[in-house]
Amino acid sequence: MAQNNMQGEQNLNEILKLRREKLNNLVEAGKDPFVITKYDVSDHTADIKDDYDNYEGKTVSVAGRIMSKRVMGKASFCNIADLKGNIQSYVARDCIGEDSYKDFKKYDVGDIVGIKGEVFKTKTGEISIHASEVTLLSKSLQVLPEKFHGLTNTDIRYRQRYVDLIMNNDVKETFVKRSAVIAAIRRYLDKENFMEVETPMLVANAGGAAARPFETHFNALDEDLKLRISLELYLKRLIVGGLERVYEIGRVFRNEGLDTRHNPEFTLMELYQAYTDYHGMMDLTENLFRYVANEVNGTLRLPYGEHVLDLEKPFERLTMIDAVKKYAGVDFNEIKDDQEAKKIADEKHVEYEEHHKKGDILNLFFEEFVEEHLIQPTFIMDHPVEISPLTKRKPENPDYVERFELFMNGWEMCNAYSELNDPIDQRKRFEEQEKLIALGDEEANHIDEDFLNALAIGMPPTGGIGYGIDRLVMIMTNSPAIRDVLLFPTMKPID
Repeated sequence: MAQNNMQGEQNLNEILKLRREKLNNLVEAGKDPFVITKYDVSDHTADIKDDYDNYEGKTVSVAGRIMSKRVMGKASFCNIADLKGNIQSYVARDCIGEDSYKDFKKYDVGDIVGIKGEVFKTKTGEISIHASEVTLLSKSLQVLPEKFHGLTNTDIRYRQRYVDLIMNNDVKETFVKRSAVIAAIRRYLDKENFMEVETPMLVANAGGAAARPFETHFNALDEDLKLRISLELYLKRLIVGGLERVYEIGRVFRNEGLDTRHNPEFTLMELYQAYTDYHGMMDLTENLFRYVANEVNGTLRLPYGEHVLDLEKPFERLTMIDAVKKYAGVDFNEIKDDQEAKKIADEKHVEYEEHHKKGDILNLFFEEFVEEHLIQPTFIMDHPVEISPLTKRKPENPDYVERFELFMNGWEMCNAYSELNDPIDQRKRFEEQEKLIALGDEEANHIDEDFLNALAIGMPPTGGIGYGIDRLVMIMTNSPAIRDVLLFPTMKPID
């Protein structure tokens, strides 16, 4: 095995050496491809193949990467790939000229070329381009993975996404679709009169979520700063300022582990709408998800793994208490206090921390017994106040808040509130969070005095929501891991 690896490395080194020699020969002949600054592309390959009747006999110019090549004396075939697909080209010496044909025969798989010629069908019926000109636009000095085995090592695929996109067309389609998802979200929100804004990434106080932030240092001010963990507190300031419907799509950063659903930097969308509540956010979410699914996939029934997620039916709505009662058989309405909640947790083998209260333990029961069952779209409503420091209490039951999370495929897809706009209550909630920090909770929120000042100015009743864009793209593309929908996911160092 070691001998085979050594021979493989020697062969690869010879190939790489030969490619550099080819480039040197081109440069010496005055044909350096890297001096070319542009190429006029008239059409993409898929457009030609999809609309052959209108292209037959027409002259087109396409550009892309050589993915395969067969040289047969005076005529050859190559297949080139561009953004939308690939197409075969017939390259004959008598059509492009003897000198150009000699050059073409030395081109390698991986080289980027421009091809001008007439669209036709071969005797076997394959739509092709009969080349009249072939222009080398970039010389590939590396070797692509072998055609039939492709690029299958997932670690290499994530680290060298540029090669992954070249070799695996379904990967390219995933990221084209990701862009389509974000574009569809923007179209829907524009239609609903939302205004897109940008807020700071570097902040003195990273609040708005339960997460440990990344920390950095601003040399010019000699000040320690954090990378934002959410978009919430600045967007709410804009609601105070009178911008009644705002949203932001942007990166947030949470100093946590890596797994199939978590990356330390990810794309979050948050939106806030004045004069509505969490029921308004539920209606908006159902309509938004249906709109995006129709726009991107043309259907409201989305295959994901072994399930088909049905967005056409009304999304189920359950309180957290009812969900725990349904799947764990425990009714937290009948639990009187923190001690009784801890006793039942002990009986059900649910782990908790000493400072946890009844509401915290309800949430632990939900995570342990309920989440995995929520495959079809389900709104889980009315969370305990202990885990919701920025949410308005339910007037009829102040131990709980007007909050929901949408679950699909057992995952949390979004998190929404009737936003807390009482500055006195908000200060008390922040003070409770400070107590948790003193007990060692690195995910609790610090008091944000400027945000409290904004609330004191006056914020109208507001509904707010945050969506994990990466998980939504996973659902829309049937992708098993978050790294499959991030162009450049966070990776452990190779060494």
